[in-house]
Amino acid sequence: MQYLITALEGVSSFISPCMLPLLPVYLSYFAGEKKQKGTTFLRALFFVFGFSAVFSLLGLFAGSLGALLAKYQSAVNIISGLAVILFGLSYLEVIRLPFFKGQSKGKKVGSVAGAFLFGMIYSVSLTPCVGAFLGSALMLAANSGTAAQGVSLLLTYAAGLGIPFLLCAVLLDKFKSAFSKIKQHYKVINRVCGGFLIAVGICMCFGWMNALMAIFS
Repeated sequence: MQYLITALEGVSSFISPCMLPLLPVYLSYFAGEKKQKGTTFLRALFFVFGFSAVFSLLGLFAGSLGALLAKYQSAVNIISGLAVILFGLSYLEVIRLPFFKGQSKGKKVGSVAGAFLFGMIYSVSLTPCVGAFLGSALMLAANSGTAAQGVSLLLTYAAGLGIPFLLCAVLLDKFKSAFSKIKQHYKVINRVCGGFLIAVGICMCFGWMNALMAIFS
């Protein structure tokens, strides 16, 4: 169940209002001089590897911290859940957390090594934009109580963000109309995403997440 939630958080990050409109710009950084799809896809793939590496390290830290605090699991559940609820309220703009806003621009990428490095840098610049969802994934990782599960949860989050990115690297022209429709419904999307985060936070606070995991395991 946790993996499904983190995957959905990754997808939600992808369609966030400050991420999706800039997608064509990001993909243009990976295009070769002749804009070959194979070149664009390969560089986009290493870009995804780059931010996945950073997210996995964050998951390792969060899971390790959760393991150290395992005997205080109830307190960890409540604190983590309240943090996720706070993220959801911020996404709904009920409260404003200014460090969850903004997006930085990148530079032209000319190699797979450059794409990998850009992915690592992007993972940091991405944080203010999708901090609510990334923060929720980290809270779930901390709540997992093991370093290994923390890494796997953040890799799942990275997959939820990265797989749509790779699909768009190959099918950008075909997705343009879909992007336009998504932009027209950002208010509804934000409300659904914010409500989703709040629901996850409530489940964590009351310890229901563990029960859900038992049901779906």
